[in-house]
Amino acid sequence: MKNCNAPYSALGGIFEYLNDDCGYEEWSQYLIDKLRGLGVLDGAQGLDIGCGNGYFTRALYAAGYDMKGMDISPEMLTKAVELSRAKGLKIDYISGDIVKLKLNYKPDFIVAVNDCVNYIEKTALKRAFKAVYGNLKKGGAFIFDISSERKLKHIIGDNLFGEDRGDISYLWFNSLKDDRVEMDITVFTRRSDGLYERAEESQTQYIHGETEILSLLKEVGFEAVSEGDRGLSKENRINFICRKL
Repeated sequence: MKNCNAPYSALGGIFEYLNDDCGYEEWSQYLIDKLRGLGVLDGAQGLDIGCGNGYFTRALYAAGYDMKGMDISPEMLTKAVELSRAKGLKIDYISGDIVKLKLNYKPDFIVAVNDCVNYIEKTALKRAFKAVYGNLKKGGAFIFDISSERKLKHIIGDNLFGEDRGDISYLWFNSLKDDRVEMDITVFTRRSDGLYERAEESQTQYIHGETEILSLLKEVGFEAVSEGDRGLSKENRINFICRKL
């Protein structure tokens, strides 16, 4: 058994595979449409923070953007490189933390998709937004989303999820703790000899309010609006479309 505590140490290499029902293609098109609506056109430099296994990085690259991917998880990045190389895509992936973001260039846009911001503690949220603002070009775009307070408190928190895909199975235990949900995940992966290898990891997602986030974005200098999941309901996911003034 692998005793792993860092987020995505157990899930990092299989995250995109297990998350294949999230509507990747539609979600990617939403990002592309929003960027183009903001005047961010083909050839613009973009950074995908919390890129995971790189699906959105690859999709934005395929749409004509000059992309880099960033994640804090080595396991996520290793798989992202593997998947990009398998498709013949020349995308650079770098290790980094949004709160400590310090680039040697200023991209035209930054995205942080699929709960990346929920992993930021409340006390660090303003620092993260300030870091993104400082690294963007003037007029640059920042698009990100969060799982809503309702989702984390009433769907994810104090709940158990699991799935058996034959080759991979997992159990996901969640505990609601005031402003956060603490997650304990056990993954079973079938080896070539037919036996299963067990690995464990822990994650914490923080509950952020829509008004709270809009206020912080304004404080650091962004012009920002919020809308529901891919422009629809805000019930479970809220999107933020921001521009550096």
